[in-house]
Amino acid sequence: MYWRRSRPEYEKGKGNANRRAFKRLVARGAAHGVLAYSGRDPVGWCAIGPRGDFPRLAGSRVLQPIDDRPVWSVTCFFVARPLRRRGLSVGLLSAAVEYAARRGARLVEGYPQAPRSAKVPDVFAWTGFDAAFRQAGFEECARRSPTRPIMRRSVQTSARRLRSST
Repeated sequence: MYWRRSRPEYEKGKGNANRRAFKRLVARGAAHGVLAYSGRDPVGWCAIGPRGDFPRLAGSRVLQPIDDRPVWSVTCFFVARPLRRRGLSVGLLSAAVEYAARRGARLVEGYPQAPRSAKVPDVFAWTGFDAAFRQAGFEECARRSPTRPIMRRSVQTSARRLRSST
């Protein structure tokens, strides 16, 4: 809910209130994302949706829109601790891009960390790392902070792929 609420709303709702609010969004079909499973166990999550679903992005000095093109935004990840550093984020990103494409997205944008050292506390990993975004086909489009690039990937929908292959 961090990206979906203003700072005061998020702080006020920390814990159960934000969890309940998120469950209501899921029940209405208003929260988008992809899950990764190991067998029957969920082990990863990547949140994605139209940028307008995440009003906190607009209030960020660093993550302001770079142009007026409509984009879908990748805002956060979760990967179970035993499976971290194994490429699961790249797979989640690829699945998120496909998910967005099926819903008409033409651009997907992310806001990963670009760490200055090899050791990054887990708390900073929730928006992903620039290396994973690059491996998933994203390119850096803007950088207003030394450690926070804005990265994009063009999406080719199934219909456009079919037209271009015929």
